Amino acid sequence: MGGAQYFTGTDYLLSLPIILLTLFALGILLIDLMIPRELKWVNAATAFVGVLFAAGGLVRIQLAQAELMLQGERVEWAFMHSMIMDHFAIYFSYLFLAGAAIAILMSVRYLEIEHEHHGEFYSLILFSVVGMMVMASGFDIVLIFIGLELMAISTYVLVGFLRSDKRSNEAALKYLLLGAFSSGIFAYGLSLFYGLTGSTNLVNIGIGVQRELTARHNHASPILVVALLTTCVGLFFKIAAIPFHQWLPDAYEGAPTSVTGFMSVAVKAAAWAMLLRILIWGLYPMRKVYLPLLIFVSIVTMTGANLAALTQNNLKRLLAYSSIAHVGYMLLGLVAFASVDYPDAAMTDGLKGILLYLLVYTFMNLGAFAVVTSLRQRDVIGDEIDDIAGLFSRAPTEAVLMLIFLLSLAGIPPLAGFYGKYFIFLSLMESGHYVLASLAVLYAVFGLYYYMRIANAMFMREATDKTRLPISVAMKFALGVSAVATVYIGIFPERFIKLVTWSAGL
Repeated sequence: MGGAQYFTGTDYLLSLPIILLTLFALGILLIDLMIPRELKWVNAATAFVGVLFAAGGLVRIQLAQAELMLQGERVEWAFMHSMIMDHFAIYFSYLFLAGAAIAILMSVRYLEIEHEHHGEFYSLILFSVVGMMVMASGFDIVLIFIGLELMAISTYVLVGFLRSDKRSNEAALKYLLLGAFSSGIFAYGLSLFYGLTGSTNLVNIGIGVQRELTARHNHASPILVVALLTTCVGLFFKIAAIPFHQWLPDAYEGAPTSVTGFMSVAVKAAAWAMLLRILIWGLYPMRKVYLPLLIFVSIVTMTGANLAALTQNNLKRLLAYSSIAHVGYMLLGLVAFASVDYPDAAMTDGLKGILLYLLVYTFMNLGAFAVVTSLRQRDVIGDEIDDIAGLFSRAPTEAVLMLIFLLSLAGIPPLAGFYGKYFIFLSLMESGHYVLASLAVLYAVFGLYYYMRIANAMFMREATDKTRLPISVAMKFALGVSAVATVYIGIFPERFIKLVTWSAGL
């Protein structure tokens, strides 16, 4: 046991992307002190290169794992089984890096206009991605919680980054207070599981919970139910399911728009990675216990978010409520998963639906927020529906791209968003939840209505400002990547369906 405490070569290899991102984040803080105001874009370039290096680190892990697999060895565990770099963690790590890269491109011109172009902005994005990677690869509740707090603290600061903007300050304070409160409840739930099972490792927690249920003839004890409920409250807060969503519309509206885009995809994906790790890997024996809770929360989330989105006139708030509605759809995939036993098709299709949804959502939602970000000019805030009126006459390419993103968010084939919904609805039918499937289809129609409100403003209304909308090169690149991915995944879905099947270990 004496040598087990040391940092081994395997530990180093499997944490390589995390180490690289940390070094680049610290490097940006040092570089920022030396470069003049007009060269602040160098920070963005450094952060972007850091993301590419981290992606290279992930490729190196995959190559090493493939090589060792040929020799009959599996190298996934690190740090004494507290961290696992399996397909699931690698898949999510790529998602986080894609979200961060596009958010960095969206931020360069935006921060210049806001006069807040500081290096620590890009450092915080990289540090938050480090936290996300730890959340996705953590197999020990202590490590998962450390990753969660690193991500959360970084995003609290990013939300309040516009120091002279009262909305930004207020949003950050609300997010911080509610986030700290939810983290406390979440930690309490995890501590109860530790007390019940005597371990912080998810495998051992699962075994301990199974033993407890078997001893009581598959009936959960009151303390086990309290542990499950408090843990789920923390998880539902992080994915912003109703009624734990109060922080999200305000945080999205007040945050810098590029940060709102980043939070809507990367932070959301990290929360889902953590939720799936804990509910599927750790608390799998309790799936019949948390199934009614999932059904209730998914129905309430879809209903509340879709009805709230119908009345919004602020683009960021509308997209925030739409983001909550998508959480409701994804929870339905988990409902299908928890309703059946392995190896039922509904189980695999439900999990594939969630993973595919998160992949396509990364590109289509970031694309929509990129268009909203580009509306911000020297004297125009640009986040009301009136600000996007007549966009087709001012920036026809951006208007057409926005329409593509909105149709994809509504789940219209042959765009990427259709396949996320398709697998979720398919898994519901396979698991016998016909009423839930009908309800989800009904709410998808609601979604189409409020997305078309934005499209109507862009194409049918007169522009209040007739000047051409200037778009920076970095923003054009961000929009291009998002649009190509949204269309490409929709037209050629087979490769990406295989990718999510691989990531789920099926």
